[in-house]
Amino acid sequence: MREIVLDTETTGLSAANGDRLVEIGCVELINHIPTGKTFHKYCNPERDMPDEAFKVHGLSEEFLADKPLFKDIAQDFLDFIGDSVLIIHNAPFDMGFLQAELEWSKMPRINNDVIDTVLLARKVHPGARVNLDALCRNYGIDLSRRTLHGALLDSEILAEVYLELIGGRQVAFSLAQDTKDDSGVTIANREVKKRPEPLASRLTENERQSHKDFIAQMSDAPIWQKYRTDDQ
Repeated sequence: MREIVLDTETTGLSAANGDRLVEIGCVELINHIPTGKTFHKYCNPERDMPDEAFKVHGLSEEFLADKPLFKDIAQDFLDFIGDSVLIIHNAPFDMGFLQAELEWSKMPRINNDVIDTVLLARKVHPGARVNLDALCRNYGIDLSRRTLHGALLDSEILAEVYLELIGGRQVAFSLAQDTKDDSGVTIANREVKKRPEPLASRLTENERQSHKDFIAQMSDAPIWQKYRTDDQ
C-alpha cells in the first residue's frame, strides 16, 4: 500500500482571495514505512509575500523569484502522487490551494483519497490539542530542527506523527465510509480492521497435555487455578 504524506506553504490563508502556493513537500510511505523517496519544489507565486506568511516559513519574494511557476511543476507533482492515498494535516487547507493551482494551470483536479490527520487525531485523542507541535510533544518526536515551517520537513514530521496515530507500522486498516470536504476531495476515514476469527492456537496437543500433567503435580488449589479458562 502506497501513501503520500503531503504539506504545502502559501502566501496566506485563502486561494479565493489571491493567495498562492509557494512550496510543496511529499514523503512516500509503503506499507506505513518511509521509503526515503520524496518530492520537494518551491514555486514562484507571482505576487508579494505578506509579512505574516514570511514569519511562518521564511520564504521571501527574492528567494522565490527564480523558482518555477506551479504550472511548470504540476505534472511532476501529479506523477509523483499518482493515485496514492494522501496524508495531510488539516487537509481542506492544502487541498484547497492545490485544487485552485491546478485549475489555474488548466490541469486535472486531484481525486485521490485523503486522510486528514487532524480528524484522525481528534478520534485518537478526543478533547486534546491536535496541532502538529502538540502531537509531536505527545509522542516525543524531536522538534528541534523545526525553527520555521517547511513543507518537506513538516511532511517528514507528519509521517512520524501519522505512524504513531495509527498505532505503528504493523497495524492493518480498512477504509470506512467516505466523506467529502469543501474542495470536493474524498476523505477516507480509517479504522483498525479486526480479524473475523481469532488465530488458531500454536500449541500442539502434546504440549497441552504436558502442561496439564505439570498442573496435576501441583497442590489441589494452586493460586493460578482461578485464572484458568476451560480450554487450558
